[in-house]
Amino acid sequence: MNDVVFTTEMGLVLALLALTVALFVSERLRVDVTALLVMVLLGLTGLVGAGDLFSGFASNAVISIIAVMIIGSGLDKTGVMTRVARVILRRVGTSERRVNSMVGLAVGGISGFMQNIGAAALFVPVVTRIASHTGMPVSRLMMPMGFAAILGGTLTLVGSGPLILLNDLLATSAVQLPGRDLQPFGLFDVTPVGLALLGAGVLYFALLGRWVLPDVPARAPHADTLRFLKQTYGVEGDLFEARVPRSGPAVGAEVEELEAAGDVFILALRDASELRVAPGRDVVLGAGQTLALIGQPEAVRGFVERHELEGLREGLEVFSEVLAPSDAGIVEAVVRPGAEVVGKLVREVAPRQTYGVSIIAINRGARVLRERLRDEPFEAGDILILYGRWSDLQRLEASKQFVVLDPYPRERPRFEMMPRALAVFALAIGLVVFSDLQLSLALMTGAVGMVVSGVLRIDEAYRAVSWKTVFLLAALLPLGLAVEQTGTAAWIADRTLFLLGDISTLPLVLALGALATLFSLVMSNVGATVLLVPLAINIAVAAELDPRLAALTVALATSNAFLIPTHQVNALIMTPGGYAVRDFVRAGGVMTLLFLVVMSAVLLLLY
Repeated sequence: MNDVVFTTEMGLVLALLALTVALFVSERLRVDVTALLVMVLLGLTGLVGAGDLFSGFASNAVISIIAVMIIGSGLDKTGVMTRVARVILRRVGTSERRVNSMVGLAVGGISGFMQNIGAAALFVPVVTRIASHTGMPVSRLMMPMGFAAILGGTLTLVGSGPLILLNDLLATSAVQLPGRDLQPFGLFDVTPVGLALLGAGVLYFALLGRWVLPDVPARAPHADTLRFLKQTYGVEGDLFEARVPRSGPAVGAEVEELEAAGDVFILALRDASELRVAPGRDVVLGAGQTLALIGQPEAVRGFVERHELEGLREGLEVFSEVLAPSDAGIVEAVVRPGAEVVGKLVREVAPRQTYGVSIIAINRGARVLRERLRDEPFEAGDILILYGRWSDLQRLEASKQFVVLDPYPRERPRFEMMPRALAVFALAIGLVVFSDLQLSLALMTGAVGMVVSGVLRIDEAYRAVSWKTVFLLAALLPLGLAVEQTGTAAWIADRTLFLLGDISTLPLVLALGALATLFSLVMSNVGATVLLVPLAINIAVAAELDPRLAALTVALATSNAFLIPTHQVNALIMTPGGYAVRDFVRAGGVMTLLFLVVMSAVLLLLY
């Protein structure tokens, strides 16, 4: 241990470190604004030279993160995740343990090759759809998915921001510590640790999920749509399914006859060979068809008895995918002044046959019309309450007769582009694994390939990038450089070893893992990595232990953020899962300890 002399520059760096942590914890400024502020202060105080101050924006880590985001967007827009959801839905059955295991392994595997927040975002609708389909509370499925996405980020060196950043920080330290073994890590060097962590997380919820997961009562499917109808237009009801029997009054009847009372609407019908959303009023019903209905429970029951339907059930099962909120829903549309439909009866325009949408109500001035709508003429300024698939609403808009007032998903997955997207993705991973190209160049080849191949438009590629994350990372890199160049990391390491005395590998890994975990709970994991990796390397060097092991411990442990919902993934799943902070404390407390134990054990076996 050397006696490192404390300098004024070290004092300034420590002050900026304290300011950074305080602003991160207090959230007085956005994290990216805090990072930019600290970068500017580093330049104004002369702690980092002009040549290095903005070098973070061209760093290997920043370019790699940008490329990963673009590649992930290409996979998303081509429907790769939609296909994954369908496969899982076909195989999960109704076992909560099986659902959580399959979803956890799927999202974890994908998270190894794209940012874990992106993987989690793709799987939120998957989990919601599975919960709706199986009747399981979404709260018992969303948290295992989110935790698996975080754990999956440790599978490869491109799965999370800290691991992407790791080699850059090693290179910076190598300049200050010549002669030390600070060789960069390969793409799959962390995979054994990541597999152990992901496996432990999946097994944890499989064995203990019934006790640690909250059981938040699930909202009724399509609750937002139905609440909107009730509060805004007084249209009350729920979604039901019923089946047309082999014989009875409904067989051979037209949709118009069944809807004559005006209190129940047929949203869709399906049999073995045909599916129709918003069927026309002249469509004839056949034996064995399943109908999707909307109306008040009493009215629907009367409707079923009157027409001698069978198999009535609340909610959607047969139509769970077709009429899922991601594919269909409620919107408002206004009749354009001067439109050709003005003055025509609803039945003459036939919106179901023409546009594939159902008119549930018409708001005309102070009146809301809900009955016998087919005999109502359209008037300029009428606000129509429509139910239909998002793809069909585009036909309505293209007619120039109506203006859709609500935002809705206007773009369908580009399934025809899926082979191209997968080929480009395979090319990028192949270059990373089998070539000597720099990580950023290999991944940017994939990102550019998504654009050149037509999978993404260039504007979509720009929108796919989280510029907040880019500026956070690029602006914090000079702070890590200042910690190294001014000798602050060496001074902190010296003081730490003075207090701890002789330290072996196991206590070092546990101490660094716990410290990184603590930092990741109160600030971004990228920020924690920038601050702690130089410190960890210097402590390991002073203790004559492996500095690469110390750096890797920090980069992995900053993903150990399960205790409170401060991690981006936990924040993402909190609302759709209906969680409170105490739910994360209960399930995440055990996961935090399990992460530290498994990570430490595997690292000690490998190094």
